[in-house]
Amino acid sequence: MDERVTSLGGEPGTGDEDASVVGASAPVAVRDLTKTYGAITAVDHISFELEPGTTVALLGGNGAGKTTTIAMLLGLVMPTSGEVKVFGADISRNRGAVAQRLNFQSPYVDLPARLTVRQNLTVYAGLYGVANVVERIAYVAEDLQITPLLDRPTGKLSAGQKTRVGLAKALLNAPELLLLDEPTASLDPDTADWIRHKLRQYAKSRGATLLLASHNMAEVERLADRIILLDAGRIIEDGTPAALIKTYGRETLEEVFLDVVRGRSRASERAEEDAAPARRAS
Repeated sequence: MDERVTSLGGEPGTGDEDASVVGASAPVAVRDLTKTYGAITAVDHISFELEPGTTVALLGGNGAGKTTTIAMLLGLVMPTSGEVKVFGADISRNRGAVAQRLNFQSPYVDLPARLTVRQNLTVYAGLYGVANVVERIAYVAEDLQITPLLDRPTGKLSAGQKTRVGLAKALLNAPELLLLDEPTASLDPDTADWIRHKLRQYAKSRGATLLLASHNMAEVERLADRIILLDAGRIIEDGTPAALIKTYGRETLEEVFLDVVRGRSRASERAEEDAAPARRAS
């Protein structure tokens, strides 16, 4: 898969970034990240780093803090405290330095319905600084099999077609960091499998780092090298799918996930063990 993109800055995939920011820094480095909304703590002092070229799943039940974390990584939500660095840039203060190197896809975020697919992709290519717009749209459309849809209004597409168009939008700038929120939600098994294949193919060909939030545990087992598991805004597990399955003594990742969301995480077990001597003494 040819992922060369000419940016408005001249060189492929660079733009006008400060060289001190775009060196060999980790794609994502999060330190003590917290987000509160009044009395509610959505993300509670989390820290993690993503290695280049890896696919990492951000898991947790509803309200665990996944979407808020992704929004802060994108610079769309300001942290209450802590730090988010993307390719070495503080995303809260210097998003423009690395904006051309990342992108985002979610079936829950609709593109403007009245615009045609081609018009939408043209607008977003401009926003991401892609100079060879016509060539890039044609390439991505062919690769994702949406060429027949280019001149149709986006609002007239099926769910599966919209997902492919959303992925085309996300790949226009050949991002080195791709953030995905439930990338195959509401899709039939065949379309979902096709999307997963394209994501694996893209990550391998580009050497890209992928961070995905998903409730589809079979999907996570197939795609992810590593899992970061959130509960009540905190990281309670961080490891490979195989390691977590072994640690919990389960057969599948879905069983591990159910243990965690039902309060049977290792953290809760340790707390129970720590409290046992005090109960016996009383």
